[in-house]
Amino acid sequence: MKLNIYNQEGIAKGQKEVSDAIFAVKANSVLINEALTAQTANMRTVLAHTKTRSEVRGGGKKPWRQKGTGRARAGSSRSPLWIGGGIIFGPNSDRNFSKKINKKAKRKAMFMVLSDRAANNGLAILEKLSLADYKTKVMNGILNNLESTFAKATVDEGKNKSKKKRTTKRSILFINDATDDKVNNSGRNLVGVKIINVGNINIVDLLNYKNLIISEKAVDKLEEIYKE
Repeated sequence: MKLNIYNQEGIAKGQKEVSDAIFAVKANSVLINEALTAQTANMRTVLAHTKTRSEVRGGGKKPWRQKGTGRARAGSSRSPLWIGGGIIFGPNSDRNFSKKINKKAKRKAMFMVLSDRAANNGLAILEKLSLADYKTKVMNGILNNLESTFAKATVDEGKNKSKKKRTTKRSILFINDATDDKVNNSGRNLVGVKIINVGNINIVDLLNYKNLIISEKAVDKLEEIYKE
């Protein structure tokens, strides 16, 4: 399939032939959800932790002698039955929430999201992005130019469509072919914008952002990495 290539002014400069195996894959919501669940689960950090009787400090001395007191036997004041003792069946940091997904399935789910963006006017290929200096204003202007290539992002309010419309917030994921400090630093303070390298592309970022801008070299690199 062919996709338009735009310059920094948002003007179409031609078309690029892209791989159907990456940008024309039929969507499968079950597979996409599986890949998303696996990545978010593997990113999860286990924080909640309660101490068992072996981890609570103290309790080494037997509270009272075994027999003759009329009280129940007790070997430690850190028993879960005592105040200040250990916790039974509480959460601990040894829990493992990771999920496994086959590499081919994860890749295919990512291709499905890329294909969906391309099919629904949510993907723009940038010919080249070059910044002379660290300028957030310049980067913002380039993104504004490219935003005009995406589908109109308006939502009707109320039952009467003649009423005012609310423009949705900016949501752009920019994928560059390599690390560029000027691009990264110029765009890091822009709200609703995230910049990543093609080597760090993942399904969570693709789904979190509505619109996708990818450099021409990044497309070539993407096809080279995932060529069959």
